Amino acid sequence: MELASKYDPKEVESKWYQYWLDHKLFASKPDGREPYTIVIPPPNVTGVLHMGHMLNNTIQDILVRRARMEGKNALWVPGTDHASIATEAKVVKKLAEQGIKKHDLTRDQFLEHAWDWTHEHGGIILKQLRRLGASCDWDRTAFTMDETRSKSVIKVFVDLYNKGLIYRGLRMVNWDPKALTALSTEEVIYREEQSHLFHLKYYVADIEDGSLNIEQLQAEGNVIHKDAKGYYAVVATTRPETIMGDTAMCINPKDPKNQWLKGHKVTVPLVNRVIPVIEDRYVDIEFGTGCLKVTPAHDTNDYMLGKTHNLETIDIFNPDGTISEQSPIYVGMDRMDCRKQISKDLQEAGLMEKVEDYINKVGYSERNPDTAIEPRLSMQWFLSMKHFADIALPPVLNDELKFYPQKYVNTYKNWLENIQDWCISRQLWWGHRIPAYYYNEEGDFVVAETREQALKMAQQKDPKVTDGDLRQEEDALDTWFSSWLWPVSLFDAINNPGNEEIKYYYPTSVLVTGPDIIFFWVARMIMAGYEYIGDMPFRSVYFTGIVRDKLGRKMSKSLGNSPDPIELIEKFGADGVRMGMMLSAPAGNDILFDEALCEQGRNFNNKIWNAFRLVKGWKVADIEQSEAGKTATSWFEAKLRQTNAEVDDLFKKYRISEALMAVYKLFWDEFSSWYLEMVKPAYINGEPQPIDQLTYDKTLEFFETLLKMLHPFMPFITEELWQHLYDRQNGESIMRDSLKLPAPTDADEKLIAQMENVKQIISGVRMVRNQKNIAPKEQLELQVINQNDYEDFYPTIIKMANLSFINIVVEKDPTASSFMVGTDEFAVPVGDMIDVEAEIAKMEAQLQHLEGFLAGVKKKLSNERFVANAPEAVVALERKKQSDSEEKIAALKESIAALKNK
Repeated sequence: MELASKYDPKEVESKWYQYWLDHKLFASKPDGREPYTIVIPPPNVTGVLHMGHMLNNTIQDILVRRARMEGKNALWVPGTDHASIATEAKVVKKLAEQGIKKHDLTRDQFLEHAWDWTHEHGGIILKQLRRLGASCDWDRTAFTMDETRSKSVIKVFVDLYNKGLIYRGLRMVNWDPKALTALSTEEVIYREEQSHLFHLKYYVADIEDGSLNIEQLQAEGNVIHKDAKGYYAVVATTRPETIMGDTAMCINPKDPKNQWLKGHKVTVPLVNRVIPVIEDRYVDIEFGTGCLKVTPAHDTNDYMLGKTHNLETIDIFNPDGTISEQSPIYVGMDRMDCRKQISKDLQEAGLMEKVEDYINKVGYSERNPDTAIEPRLSMQWFLSMKHFADIALPPVLNDELKFYPQKYVNTYKNWLENIQDWCISRQLWWGHRIPAYYYNEEGDFVVAETREQALKMAQQKDPKVTDGDLRQEEDALDTWFSSWLWPVSLFDAINNPGNEEIKYYYPTSVLVTGPDIIFFWVARMIMAGYEYIGDMPFRSVYFTGIVRDKLGRKMSKSLGNSPDPIELIEKFGADGVRMGMMLSAPAGNDILFDEALCEQGRNFNNKIWNAFRLVKGWKVADIEQSEAGKTATSWFEAKLRQTNAEVDDLFKKYRISEALMAVYKLFWDEFSSWYLEMVKPAYINGEPQPIDQLTYDKTLEFFETLLKMLHPFMPFITEELWQHLYDRQNGESIMRDSLKLPAPTDADEKLIAQMENVKQIISGVRMVRNQKNIAPKEQLELQVINQNDYEDFYPTIIKMANLSFINIVVEKDPTASSFMVGTDEFAVPVGDMIDVEAEIAKMEAQLQHLEGFLAGVKKKLSNERFVANAPEAVVALERKKQSDSEEKIAALKESIAALKNK
């Protein structure tokens, strides 16, 4: 194959991805090799590729591709999540555009539309992942509502119900008025908002004017409010729209401010309902006035007070957040509109004492970020979580299941130690329908995997029950109830326990995910793994950061700061984008993404491409290997072993960004900038000379190793060049080629250290050329003062620095420019190649600057207070500045004198 003069990502990427698919190179089946398994965090079927997906899936692909090259049986299982709330919302919106309301349809009719929508949109994101180079075993693509996963979910629900861990009860839940469903605690996102604290007047209903001994009560610490209408208590609330549901006012029995209210009744403003004053130590004496309005139907803590004090519960909200007919006023009005109206009406009626600005934490629906959740009393299904917390906490705390970065262990620990029961029911049609069947008017039910089983169980309780009497629960399960089984259900371990695949691929190797779903998903998968397999679902969890723009803002469509990943791939190529993402992605820290990093990735592609074309363009001859060639190949072999060991260690620590940088520097700095220059054939009379076969073969071998080290990060260009490197058989691929290098030896480390000094010597000579404006083609002499430790490297130094020879001298040439490498001094005589007068003028200017700097340092050191009071390290640093300056001044004076005496 002819190699194009320029790298074209579009042509290369489509060609090789299809090649990988055609030859089933991503496929995996159990065999004798060590397995390496990753299960994809299933993206929602509603979604398209965004920058978070790009980061997450790039990391997964890097890990999987590296595992393949280590000889492991690597499997990356893809799939999607049915995303109950998000998908149902999309389908409802689409139907509305057609003039159809959800509840105009039967459940089955609605589900037909939902399945049509899923089939049309559900695979989009997986197709987009192919553009990124994702090496998933696509034949294993799963869906959380496919037959295998659905059976697994239902079996688990029945099992947990039979174990007494699932129960149904009337509880206060978080309600999403937009999605019309309950949410779990973890699906509520709290945001600080600038709000108001409304101070309302609750007039005392059973105290007559003049009946109180005001002076005595005030002396006892009571705070009594009175106006022309009578005595009143002041209640501070952020939600005046809920007063229609007030059934008590509560004070702390120890609060001296409010002792005068004990045993009395107050009137709810505007509503005119007379309610009792109750006492409970729950009330915070310091908050507001110490008087708390109690609305048992619309606040979790109020609900508990209501149960304790046997209060009436009045639900004043409809499911959609409008005011219900249970309220005597504002019926049908949206709750937020009601807040504005009632605050106005309270003011006009003289029932508002005052309004204060107030910063309040308000909970919003995780799936509908514009919708404030509503605490609501509702009959729901719950999973008891204490048992699961007990089995899921020890392996993480004991470091058996490792978190990277480890800081998330504390986050995990705090949640599990304070865990609440999980509300698993959702008032949705799209999802796994809860397998509970009611069989009479009293609401008695049975839980079974199938309707047939449910009928038999119901008939055992009541022989008269017929199939027509059965009514399946309308609610669906929380989406996460299927996702928590993902590593288990992907290998069908619920339906077929102990099958070959679960025994081989489980536990999976690593989970790559964001820390924002550590509770939703990570912790729950650990729970399900131990409950159903008796083992962790993954050995490690790698938490990525949040992708932000270069200003630190979270990327979002609303801000318009999130680039389209596919457009980035079109512009920079998949390898360029992958590299750009990884250069900005330290583990667990937020990613400050800048498109310039993708450009850097594209430039690196071009660097690799051009280096390959350079090497393949060399003429080769059967000639003896040069000494410089021997040194270069020995050094670069050692450098490869050293870097590969470093990269291995970084991968074990999941410091993947640093691993990429190590390989990047190896190729760009060491291979391209140094090694290729060391072995590059000379030009004589404008004609390129041949390279010896041994060095050339070694160079191709190095290039192949470098391509394999780069392949996990940049799969497309490395496949293209690997295929061009040698003749390959159809079906062969770099991803199936082994990457194994021996560990670096002590001799390697010594050689690498010596070569670092050699590179400094060469750089020193080049620096002299630049400073003296001496052309690169002019051969120079290098003087080594007194002793030389680098005789073995003469050929390399002479070639790279373009020297005529190297001399060991006792005294350097008076015209020489010198430099130090460690404790060794080197000098380059420049003779007539420089303008002596200009050089003297330049040196004298440097001398004047240094003498001024030295005077400042001496002044500071002559200050006794500074020397006595400054830290010892600071004083030592100033003394070093003095000695260094004095040495440089002496050397400059010597050089100036030598030039003047020429």
